[in-house]
Amino acid sequence: MVKMQSIEEFHKEKAKWLPKNLSQELGQFNVFKLEERGSCSPNPVHYQRRDFYKIAVSSGTYVYHYADKSIKADGPTLMFFNPQVPYTYEAFPGGSLGYFCIFRDEFFTEHIRNGIHTLPMFIPGNNPSYKLTEAQFTIVSGIFDKMLNEINSDYKYKYDLIRNYVTELIHFALKVQPTETLYEQTDANSRITAVFTELLERQFPIESLSQRYTMRSAKDFASQLSVHVNHLNRAIRATTGKTTTEHISERLTSEAKALLKHTSWNVSEISYVLGFDDPTHFNHFFKKQTATTPTQYRR
Repeated sequence: MVKMQSIEEFHKEKAKWLPKNLSQELGQFNVFKLEERGSCSPNPVHYQRRDFYKIAVSSGTYVYHYADKSIKADGPTLMFFNPQVPYTYEAFPGGSLGYFCIFRDEFFTEHIRNGIHTLPMFIPGNNPSYKLTEAQFTIVSGIFDKMLNEINSDYKYKYDLIRNYVTELIHFALKVQPTETLYEQTDANSRITAVFTELLERQFPIESLSQRYTMRSAKDFASQLSVHVNHLNRAIRATTGKTTTEHISERLTSEAKALLKHTSWNVSEISYVLGFDDPTHFNHFFKKQTATTPTQYRR
């Protein structure tokens, strides 16, 4: 099962340490300088899910694999990533200069009307890439420098000031026309299949009765990825030989078996957390997939 990378795990991987106060403000926000990278990875692209937002500015050449697209950032570029869409990137030879910051939604909960996820650059399907001039790159880098200085300071209200700097970045981007240089590759079907798989796995495991599986159809996933459902279906069938619905049903059945086997929840409760409004519908679904009823399987 693919696991979402938490902000705590990111700190351990990136900084090789876990700040003592990570559960407080630093657990919601941090900022780093980009490391130089000598060449693009020869390994296959692996998407990873995060539980935090990310804003990055770089002057190098990268290909960001984001949702079903690959976006080439050549030269100064400001990029925005949200935790709803899995992504990864490849760096080209030549190194780069830049910065990035990461933060949880809670960092802005009471500071941006309707939530940060409603801003254009963070809406799935919208363009997250903003091409910068050298002068604009200098301005944006200066904002990141201010963040670095503040986060290392003892100023009592430094996180309020940092929030202002992040907001300044967002408004700077909103004034810049988003750009999109699509990077053509032959594995487009594999990319969208990888993202679909990530989004599917994100729904599981079901660990409490307060959880509920909601993405039940190919249309739900296509909407999340901002692609046409026919495009999603063709890509997944071409890559795996199975339909989108078959993948969803198989994963749902696997989770149903695990819940029947390893929990004391009754069938109605399991039916509900798996997104079935009526236990009868769950019984029909499970029997169609396994040739047995949930009650018989549990026995």
